[in-house]
Amino acid sequence: MTWTSGQKYLAEFLGTFGLLAAVGGAAVFSGLVEGGALDSARTVLIAAALGFGVLGMAYAFGDVSGGHFNPAITIGFWASGRFPARDVVPYILAQVLGGITAMGIIAAIAYGGPSGFFSSVQAGALASQGYSGNGSGYLYSATAVFLLEALFTFFLVVVALFSTRGENSSKNLAAIAITMTLFMTNLVAIPVDGASINPARSFAPAILSAFWSSGRWAIEQDWIFWVAPIVGGIIAAVVERALRPRPHSA
Repeated sequence: MTWTSGQKYLAEFLGTFGLLAAVGGAAVFSGLVEGGALDSARTVLIAAALGFGVLGMAYAFGDVSGGHFNPAITIGFWASGRFPARDVVPYILAQVLGGITAMGIIAAIAYGGPSGFFSSVQAGALASQGYSGNGSGYLYSATAVFLLEALFTFFLVVVALFSTRGENSSKNLAAIAITMTLFMTNLVAIPVDGASINPARSFAPAILSAFWSSGRWAIEQDWIFWVAPIVGGIIAAVVERALRPRPHSA
């Protein structure tokens, strides 16, 4: 069974749409329930929403497009030689557009919330990621955030690459392995920078928040949430290549 390029791109759009609707919605609306405070319960809620959202999208669309839903994973698979170069840009565009569409709907829902809620959502740049400075409210330095994003994207892409290899006896469980890894990365990273580990996840709320002054800090800081995850993904690809099985010598 084969799918056309257009079907693959649509699957990536829909999968990333679902991912951002889950994690973006949880991050934005849990702020109303918790009064904006980022405590352990809210961290677990957001991480779980992301994990379950990705798991559902992976089982729905994984057979069609591979279920990347993340530019860092797409670039990691390309760097490992397991994904065609011609599809890299269309996949990333589909992922970004899916994320922006989802966050646009989340913003519209938030706009219909109780008095004052949307103003706090705007100031938080739709639950965008960030680092200290520029009014983001985050406390960790750009260097610390870069290292965290690169490290945990490395873990995610390593798991995605190894768990989907043809010789992996448990590859049918790859979606669960990837989901659990995402859950772990977000538990660690949310208190630090809001947890991107995915350029599309950070770019979507940031680009929408650029339309109001109180949230413009997000797009100004978004470069780090592209560069660091891509670096982590490429390093993961290098590791996967180095650990490929070799034919037995005579």
